[in-house]
Amino acid sequence: MSYTIGVDVGGTKVLGGVVDEFGAVLKTARRDTPREGGAALTQTIADVALELKKDFTIDSVGVSAAGFVSSNRKTMLATPNIAGWNGVDLDYELTSLIGLPVVIENDANAAAWGEARFGAGRGKRHMLMLTVGTGIGGGIVVNGELYRGAFGVAAEIGHIRVVPEGHLCGCGARGCFEQYGSGNALMRHAREAIAASPDIARNLLSRGDGTIQGLTGKDITEAARDGDAVALAAFNTTGQWLGAGIATLSVVLDPECVVIGGGVIDAGEILLEPTRKALEQSMPFAGKHPYPEIIAAQLGNEAGLVGVADLARS
Repeated sequence: MSYTIGVDVGGTKVLGGVVDEFGAVLKTARRDTPREGGAALTQTIADVALELKKDFTIDSVGVSAAGFVSSNRKTMLATPNIAGWNGVDLDYELTSLIGLPVVIENDANAAAWGEARFGAGRGKRHMLMLTVGTGIGGGIVVNGELYRGAFGVAAEIGHIRVVPEGHLCGCGARGCFEQYGSGNALMRHAREAIAASPDIARNLLSRGDGTIQGLTGKDITEAARDGDAVALAAFNTTGQWLGAGIATLSVVLDPECVVIGGGVIDAGEILLEPTRKALEQSMPFAGKHPYPEIIAAQLGNEAGLVGVADLARS
């Protein structure tokens, strides 16, 4: 049996796991993510891997993190949300600390590969994944292989511009897809609806602290499950944007399926149903060709860990 370690670097935690060749996670370890990033974060990843390798014979280690990864999967080219990692040769530094071969991968790519190999996209040769959370991440599988592009930075789907001169995005551009179809966008859609019609939003507001600012994504999801009209409208607007974006991507990539993961997918069909409807309404050459199936991710928070462990193996 072949065992590898996958380590997923998040904003609050570094989660590692020993993964077998069937995608099963046999043991996990975690640490808090050091806020200072840089060498402290690199050492934290090594500590997680060293703890996990004590009880298993490990072939290699995969590390997934948000940011731009070089095409040879060795260097973090840029990490907008992690300090001190821009241009760092993580392969060299982690190999020196852990004593095993290391592969670096973008977190959304890793999650997409995990779903393609062992989750919702299993058996599909052409798959698109959207990770819908604070922003929108993406991963593309073409003919059974992860597509990274010429420089390793493909599939930044959240930064496709969908509204000229629209909302300012953290990337510096305006009108990016993630400003309209992400978890943060869901919050804005709900808050705009509340501000427009405060009387009909009393039920939704009562689930938080009574203020628009105190409302959370979890509150909106729970209210939508209970049939709250304002919460359902926010999900409907988010789904409309997602479906329209997927339609545009589909005429370029022609995937068999689109897997939607990330925190917002906890809402399930409340999000997926309006997304499918919007896809049908927005698809160019409607009715002239097959549409991709839109399905929920299956691996949850372990998708990136499992995916990057498998990529390290291959």
